[in-house]
Amino acid sequence: QVQLVESGGGLVQAGGSLRLSCAASGRTFSSYTMGWFRQAPGKEREFVAAISWSGGSTYYADSVKGRYTISRDNAKNTVYLQMNSLKPEDTAVYYCAADPKRRLASDFPSYDYWGQGTQVTVSS
Repeated sequence: QVQLVESGGGLVQAGGSLRLSCAASGRTFSSYTMGWFRQAPGKEREFVAAISWSGGSTYYADSVKGRYTISRDNAKNTVYLQMNSLKPEDTAVYYCAADPKRRLASDFPSYDYWGQGTQVTVSS
């Protein structure tokens, strides 16, 4: 069992930056693929980014490629999402998720564990 807790959300102006963190419990964090998803009001949850267990491979949604960077620190059991050049359409609740099967997947059913989410609001 893995517990995930996101932090770092908030209100930012368009063009600004935020860094989200996701702290994981458990000694097996370093063996999991980690992902970030987001859900805007009235919309389905969508994939944002994923990172392999070693951090050697990453995968991004086209909508955030070049603006967001996912990274992880296995010694700290933490995954990060650096978000730059934020746009109003990035406004959503952001969730981190863990996949113990080590896939680098973009579909949310592939992820077994989820955090409670953190709100990101980008004003125009």
